[in-house]
Amino acid sequence: MINLAFIERLIRVLDESGLDHVEIKRWGTRVRVSRSPPVQSIETGHQSAPTDDVVAEVRHAEVEPAAELAAEEGLVEVACPMVGTFYRSVSPDAEPFIEVGSQIAPGDVLGIIEAMKLMNELEAEIRGVIHEVCVGDGEPVEFGQVLFRVRPS
Repeated sequence: MINLAFIERLIRVLDESGLDHVEIKRWGTRVRVSRSPPVQSIETGHQSAPTDDVVAEVRHAEVEPAAELAAEEGLVEVACPMVGTFYRSVSPDAEPFIEVGSQIAPGDVLGIIEAMKLMNELEAEIRGVIHEVCVGDGEPVEFGQVLFRVRPS
């Protein structure tokens, strides 16, 4: 799954590089971020099963970067420290560690990241209120991906 934060990072790469477009293919999904209008057709490379690839065309003007909005609102982004699978609670039946509006303090558990069959607790490093939860329970996460946005207090 490719999320909005990943697309925003691609847009920043495009802006900083001066390239006309950036195209990434991951897990059967291809994302193309382009300064110029999208091309009429994109070949998927799967002649027998063209529906295997999902093609997303995103133009810079159509996406408002969440990182810039977060900075304007004074929010702090909590980034993922490793690649793995994110869990909001200790088990599917348990309540999530935090929700939007939850007060957090340094050392509070925000979630669990499973990496290589190890469960790693993600602890808060700041005091504040959870403003946004950016990933869902059981979703794969990447290093540096924004997991939460926190309003410091």
